[in-house]
Amino acid sequence: MLPLKEKDKPIVQKLLSAGCCPRCVLRFCCVSVQAAYRKPHQETLKELQAFIGNAENGKSQDSVAADSTEENNKSHDAVVPEPADDPPSKRAKLELSRTEAPPEEDAAAAAAAAEDKLKEAEPGVCVVCLGILQDLCGTSQAVKIAEKVKEEKYEFDTLVLSVSLPAQLCVREHSCWLHVKKEMREKSMAVDKDDVVQVKEAFKWVLQGLVTKEMGGVAVVTRSLFEVSVEFTHPETDADCHFLATTCADCFRPTKNKQSVFTRMAVVKALEKISDAKFLKHYACPPAKPTCSCSSQDVQCLHQSVFVAGRYNKFCRTLPQTPWVIDGERRMESSVEELIAAPVLTSFRSDGFNFSSSGREDVDVRTLGNGRPFAMELLNPHRSRLSRAEMKQLQETINNSSDKIKVRDLQIVSREAMGRMKEGEEDKTKSYTALVWTLKPIQSEDIAFIDDIKDLTLDQKTPLRVLHRRALAVRPRVVHSMSTRFLDSHHFYLGMKTQAGTYIKEFVHGDFGRTKPNLCELLNTDTDILELDVESVDVDWPPSIPE
Repeated sequence: MLPLKEKDKPIVQKLLSAGCCPRCVLRFCCVSVQAAYRKPHQETLKELQAFIGNAENGKSQDSVAADSTEENNKSHDAVVPEPADDPPSKRAKLELSRTEAPPEEDAAAAAAAAEDKLKEAEPGVCVVCLGILQDLCGTSQAVKIAEKVKEEKYEFDTLVLSVSLPAQLCVREHSCWLHVKKEMREKSMAVDKDDVVQVKEAFKWVLQGLVTKEMGGVAVVTRSLFEVSVEFTHPETDADCHFLATTCADCFRPTKNKQSVFTRMAVVKALEKISDAKFLKHYACPPAKPTCSCSSQDVQCLHQSVFVAGRYNKFCRTLPQTPWVIDGERRMESSVEELIAAPVLTSFRSDGFNFSSSGREDVDVRTLGNGRPFAMELLNPHRSRLSRAEMKQLQETINNSSDKIKVRDLQIVSREAMGRMKEGEEDKTKSYTALVWTLKPIQSEDIAFIDDIKDLTLDQKTPLRVLHRRALAVRPRVVHSMSTRFLDSHHFYLGMKTQAGTYIKEFVHGDFGRTKPNLCELLNTDTDILELDVESVDVDWPPSIPE
């Protein structure tokens, strides 16, 4: 039995007469019992007809009984002359024939008429859901979804089903709501439009179990990393929504990427704004019967991003961190990003990636020590998990593919953990070793004082070499400590521990006075940097993995 009440009967009658499908009738009656939607819609229609048919039959029976009583009363009141020679028994039979006309034939005729009336009201394509809750949410749709998922060869434990609906469903639902709202108020039904079960929810309630069956028991849940989306379209979308563009023009703005201005969000916004009177002036209530049902577009599968993190070393002075393209021309054959990404994409069968790191080194700078933290967002991976042994094998594959880089601590991390790499971007420290050239000959004692300098504050105006991509500004940076190692009269090694974001090259050569103080001023001679190595990036992330 359907979970409906006596006061729902006129609403059900009105919705069926308007051309609503059985499941939409349940939605407007705020039926939230999922099992009710899973019944075949033909069966639900029969139950709805029986539900309101009983009311019609009851009225017919009452009407016949009343008529019978009235005739009976008339028979008693009328004076009928009796022949003198009729025996008493004959008079009794005559009175009985006048007062006991059986109502069965009239009742049967009334019931038949009510049934014919219901058959006439049986909907074709639903005026609200446009067929989505009729023939578009059955076994064939579940099979279509299952075949698409299997074809894409995703690995997953659960899936979530999402549905994209034509925008005019909102318009038609609003019209149908206005159609029954007055009836609901008269029946003292404290129902708000938001209480009506959404088409999306009803669709999922019907389809979830069918998809689970077709997928061999895979659970369809409300939240999952793997999403299967079904899109429905309808050719009459613009026609149904067109009046809103005139009455609520400010809700619709042309966009470059959208084929139609009647997006679902824009239509919802317009319906919230328009008055009932103005809506009814421009749109039929109940909605007009559609010429066709919705059509189902291709099923789309999407797995949420997987994040892989680690640390990399760069041993080459002719390797950029990311692909180096200048004026549309590629300058280097590879990059750190590409050397790491290629094996990772293959292992996770991902459609693409986004690469990020804790800072970046110039193309001619090596990264030594424990390496630089990096992370990759893998887009739509068809495989989302690798065992510890598989991750170790992936790391070895990357390291064996090139002698220019090496990775360590390779692991899968959460989206939230990604933020830790960027935390304290300006506060963390980095250590460097620079090979410095001096114009004036020097002795070891000429540079010894540098070892005693602590927490030297620099004012660095945006370097000329990055001015094309960074805003012009003066940025204070701190050199926490320095150490020197004399090589010869024109060369020495300079070790530095600095605040992140310090431009080391500019500190050494001065950048035409744009960094102050600088090494030229400290040594009172022109200096330049010949080689630079990053020795450490002091970020305790990602967690170290024992070898």
